[in-house]
Amino acid sequence: MTAQRPVALVTGAGSGLGRSVAVALAQRGCIVVAADINAAGATETAALCPDGLAMGCDLTADGQPDATIRAVAARFDRLDILVNNAGYGGIESFFEMTPKLWDRTLALNLRTVALACAAAGRVMREQRAGRIVNITSPASRMALPNYLAYAASKAGVDSVTRAAAIALAPFGVTVNSVAPGMMDTEMQRSTEADLARMDGRSDIQAFLDERTRRIPLGRRTDCDEVAAGVVWLALDAPPYVTAERLNLSGGLDKD
Repeated sequence: MTAQRPVALVTGAGSGLGRSVAVALAQRGCIVVAADINAAGATETAALCPDGLAMGCDLTADGQPDATIRAVAARFDRLDILVNNAGYGGIESFFEMTPKLWDRTLALNLRTVALACAAAGRVMREQRAGRIVNITSPASRMALPNYLAYAASKAGVDSVTRAAAIALAPFGVTVNSVAPGMMDTEMQRSTEADLARMDGRSDIQAFLDERTRRIPLGRRTDCDEVAAGVVWLALDAPPYVTAERLNLSGGLDKD
């Protein structure tokens, strides 16, 4: 990093983990650009960050990852950190999967991440410095028939992370990922409610308690705790750390 304040772009920053990451980076002195399809949410996040900037954008639109990153680089004359956090997940029975869900999930969770890594990589290659952190999931290593599009998309993110890390290593740019465990977000809550209904479970709390007991540490995490791991990779990790996956799952992702 330079002596100047690092510039960080966080996608999916309008709420949840993205907002926590954006605020945590700002607290460490970064200039944060909060990008989200929910422009109002992005604006709220930017207001929590000194000198923060909001960008309302649909990153699945043609050319949008590149345009977003070029806009940030043009505004600040560089980009030091990219956090690919924007994501989507939907529950469908394995026997009733639809192209619509697959297309939506892969477009945001995988294609956008790959294209954003390449776009940020072009900027960081010229700087000879930069850090990219992708948000993956323990789901990428699990057999989840009713959550297959999401799990497959995150397995793809793991592959993109490794490939991008190798492509950018000669230029001093690191690419790593964070795999959050069960975390209190709107997406987590809605996903688990859908899973419970698909299993024919009417007592949602009992279902959630059963899932929590699967976590070796015996508790769920929250956005701020996971954000601390993202910030570590973005600012504090030794520059020799690249192509790695940081599991913040309480031991759930133990293999």
